[in-house]
Amino acid sequence: MILRDEHPRDHAAVRAVNEAAFDTAAEADLVDTLRAQAHPIVSLVAEVDGEVVGHILFSPVTLDGHPELQLMGLAPMAVALAHQRKGIGSALVRAGLERCRQLGVGAVVALGHPSYCPRFGFAPSVRFGIRCEYEAPDEAFMLIELQPGYLPGACGIVRYHAAFKEV
Repeated sequence: MILRDEHPRDHAAVRAVNEAAFDTAAEADLVDTLRAQAHPIVSLVAEVDGEVVGHILFSPVTLDGHPELQLMGLAPMAVALAHQRKGIGSALVRAGLERCRQLGVGAVVALGHPSYCPRFGFAPSVRFGIRCEYEAPDEAFMLIELQPGYLPGACGIVRYHAAFKEV
């Protein structure tokens, strides 16, 4: 498996992976819109035998009252059905978090499975006094500080890019 930055030549394959992994094309549409509108983004693919079989995207989010903070949201992430449960998604998450760290991002949020995200260091965001703009169970909206101590005293509502409302 090779993990690398997404290139324009990968767009169709990334779309196909997202369409196959989800019930609707909403996530694939979201990726296309974020690619065009959100900056910076971290968009990585996983290749097996030259075929794109996984994708992960991180895009900027904001925390009300704290415009100085550099935060990203992990969403979406998809792995082709035939390649799931082989560690590809985990490898994409780890590589994406590292890329965000290299870019100086202080923390990453994720609306995800409470049993999956903690293995990467994510914890419920309510521990930090941070909530999601969308209705989500407290245990499903999580964050990880990429820079230890980045968020003390920074509480509020996380706002996702407008593209999330368009799809």
